[in-house]
Amino acid sequence: MRAYQTLTVEISSRVAVVTFRRADQLNAMNRLMQGEITEVFEALSGDEGVGAIVVTGEGRGFMAGADIKEYAAQTALEFDRFQAAGTRMYAAIENNRKPVIAAVNGFALGGGMELVLCCDIVIANQYAKLGLPEIKLGLVPGGGGTQRSVAKLGRNRANFLLMTGAIVPASEFVGAGLVNEIVDVDALMPRALELAGMIAAEPAAAIEGLKILTAHALSGDLADGLAMERDTLSGLYRSDIGQRRVKEFAERSAVKKAGS
Repeated sequence: MRAYQTLTVEISSRVAVVTFRRADQLNAMNRLMQGEITEVFEALSGDEGVGAIVVTGEGRGFMAGADIKEYAAQTALEFDRFQAAGTRMYAAIENNRKPVIAAVNGFALGGGMELVLCCDIVIANQYAKLGLPEIKLGLVPGGGGTQRSVAKLGRNRANFLLMTGAIVPASEFVGAGLVNEIVDVDALMPRALELAGMIAAEPAAAIEGLKILTAHALSGDLADGLAMERDTLSGLYRSDIGQRRVKEFAERSAVKKAGS
């Protein structure tokens, strides 16, 4: 994988770590960064040597939204192109074949929170804060913030964030289900890597199947989702690894029962 200007990618033991590297700008996203994020996540999605992805930021920010200096200087045509490219970027994360774990180390605002909303698991430190403050600019989110926040938080919680522009401690999102765990600063990356390693060790086909099924559950028809679930399970059960693991489990259970 080539060298990037706004982020780094490190792969070890089937876990990829993507780190945003614009710390002096709280990792605010410009056009270059947007393109590099898209390129990296699309590449990792097809990399069979990767089983899970951790995404985090350097310094005090996870991602403080768009780079306002660049944002304000755009022509109307450049603005539309930036938003269209953003749609592809968020899809590269949300629809990635690999589970994406956000390790939120600081501010995740605007586009940064929209990125968090695309992730499968979210771990944050006790100082992390999230928000969708676009209303302060007289705007609305453009990267799926209005849709994914309702899907993951419920309409009233989403409206509070969207209509007030509040910047809220990550701990307040644990009860809502968006943030899975709050950990100490020093424990953030070790915990994210621990989870990523656990997931990467499981059969890739089953993990990918789970991603597809849970994504469908957010917006799809229940009957269709149940049919998809049965079909996915049937295919995995018939696979070589499925047959082997089921038989191994049955054998261990028989030995345990005989010894009790």
